[in-house]
Amino acid sequence: RSLYSRIIVKQTGSTLCLQFNVRRDQRNQSCIDKRKPRAMVFSYTRMSMASLLFTTAPQNILVIGLGGGTLPTAFAELFPQASIDAVEIDPAVVNVAEQFFDFVSSERLQVHTQDARVWTKRATHNTRRYDIIVLDAFNGEYIPEHLMTREYLQETKALLAPGGTLVANTFSISHLYDHESATYAEVFGDFINFRIPESSNRMVVVPGADVADAQLTQRAEELTARLQPYDVPIKRYTRILIKNRRAQPDWRHDARVLTDQYAPANLLQGR
Repeated sequence: RSLYSRIIVKQTGSTLCLQFNVRRDQRNQSCIDKRKPRAMVFSYTRMSMASLLFTTAPQNILVIGLGGGTLPTAFAELFPQASIDAVEIDPAVVNVAEQFFDFVSSERLQVHTQDARVWTKRATHNTRRYDIIVLDAFNGEYIPEHLMTREYLQETKALLAPGGTLVANTFSISHLYDHESATYAEVFGDFINFRIPESSNRMVVVPGADVADAQLTQRAEELTARLQPYDVPIKRYTRILIKNRRAQPDWRHDARVLTDQYAPANLLQGR
C-alpha cells in the first residue's frame, strides 16, 4: 500500500505487470515480457517513440510519470549522452520499479519524487529546457485533474527547448476527449492527433519542427533498426502520423477548455 493507491505486481506467464487499484478494479499500468525485457508491451508506450521523428538527437528529456520505468530506460539506452528527468509523485512506485522491473536511476537518469505540477512550476525558474517531454501520468481509473488544465500545459510548454517535441498519452473515448483536445489546442495550437485502431489511447503530438513527409519517412528508415528491440513499428506510425496531421479536428469546437477553476476530468471521463 502507498499513500495514493494499492500497488500490485502480478506475473502471468512471462509477463510481469504493475497494477494500481484506486477505486473499482485493477488495471495494468506497466508491463514487461521477461523473455524480451526491452520490448514495449503497451501500444501507447511504443507510440511515444514517435517523438524521435521530430526531435532526432535529444540532449534533455523529461518524462512525467514513471510506472515501471520503461520509457526513461529506453531513452537512456538509445541516447547515452542525454540527461533524463523522470517525475513520479509516489515513492512506492519508484521502489516497485527498481525491485521488480529492473529500473536503475543514475546521475544522468534522475527520478524526482514530487507532484508533477509542483515540480514543473519550480522547473520553469531554472535554465534547463527539454528537447522531448512525455506526459504519461494518467491511467484509466483516475486522472490527476491538475495535470490537465490550461495553466499546467502553459507551464509545461515553457519547459520546451526551441524545436522541442511534446507527446502526451491521453484518451480517445468519453466526454473528456473534446475538452482535453480544446485545452491542448488553446495552449499549443495545431497538434497531431495520433491514434491507431487497436488502442483506446491517443497521443497528442506537438512537433518541435515542421518536418516534410519525405523527411519523416527517411527518419523512420533510419530509426527502424534502433527501435526494433523495443517492438516499435516506426514505419507504420510514420504513415499514420502523415495522414493524421492533415485531418480536420474531430472534437467539438465549443468544448470548454479545462482550467484550474474548471477541471472535472474524472467526471467527464466517467460519462
